[in-house]
Amino acid sequence: MEEVKNNQMTKADDNRLEHFPVSFFAIVMGLSGLTLAWRSAASIGGLPDISWLLPAGLASLVMIAVLLVYANKARLYPAAIMRELNHPIRLNFFPAISISLILLGTIWQLLDPIAYVLWIAGAGLQLGFTLYVINSWMHRDTLLPVHANPGWFIPVVGNIIVPIAGVPFGHIELSWFFFSLGMLFWLPLLTIILYRLFFHEPLPQKLMPTWFILLAPPSIGFISYTSLVGDIDGFARVLIYSAVFLGLLLLSNGIRFVRLPFFISSWAFSFPLAAFTIACFKYAVMAELPQFYWLATLLLGLLTMVILWLTWQTLRAIARRQICKPE
Repeated sequence: MEEVKNNQMTKADDNRLEHFPVSFFAIVMGLSGLTLAWRSAASIGGLPDISWLLPAGLASLVMIAVLLVYANKARLYPAAIMRELNHPIRLNFFPAISISLILLGTIWQLLDPIAYVLWIAGAGLQLGFTLYVINSWMHRDTLLPVHANPGWFIPVVGNIIVPIAGVPFGHIELSWFFFSLGMLFWLPLLTIILYRLFFHEPLPQKLMPTWFILLAPPSIGFISYTSLVGDIDGFARVLIYSAVFLGLLLLSNGIRFVRLPFFISSWAFSFPLAAFTIACFKYAVMAELPQFYWLATLLLGLLTMVILWLTWQTLRAIARRQICKPE
């Protein structure tokens, strides 16, 4: 009897592995964003220089764990990977893998050449995912307007993250290439997604957290652009104030987000909020505006609480076997 029970538990665990979603890599993005936000705060002063090391180590460990689990899924269930690659929504979360590598390379810049290898591998993989996803959009006859959601920003607009570490690594032209690629698709995709949100049924609850991804392109765009040009100009101000308005828009819908149940997709709250926090810290320093420093400090506190809540909810969901289930 005990042997039968053990066999059933093993089979159930294997089945959960088959349904382990690629969106788990969004956890690494969120923890990496938290790390970079705390590092930004420390660079301004008032916080210990090592205050960001704990989330940095946690992000790295989670990346290793998720990568190992997903690699095991690919080994045992290659058909499940193909189903995700052909899924109109899950497909867009594959670049979370490459973005996680880029972010880890950005975090550990002092550990060259390890950081450089992570960054260059992530940039190359990001370009490959971008080409794959755009081709999928162009040549798929089953794609409908209702499939559009803010997660579409991840495959293409995610390219604007590359210059954050690319400039310090000395790859200026390559950084401009990735920045240009991301900005090329930001506004067209924004138009498509707003059309879907305005004229079709609301996003399902599970995708509601992806609204926050709207905040990421102008926030990261500001960080990358100012890294490339080294100064604040009119375009930089357009980017940061676009992010401010989108932040206000999301804040006005705060009650809707608070009432949502937890999903793995809830990690979509984390990285865009982190990007906005970092952008505000950078603008506060470059423009010498204390108002943005206090805004960034407030956002850092909110971001930290959101990450703690997401971590707790994720661990609880794993313990209760509420995730990695067929849909």
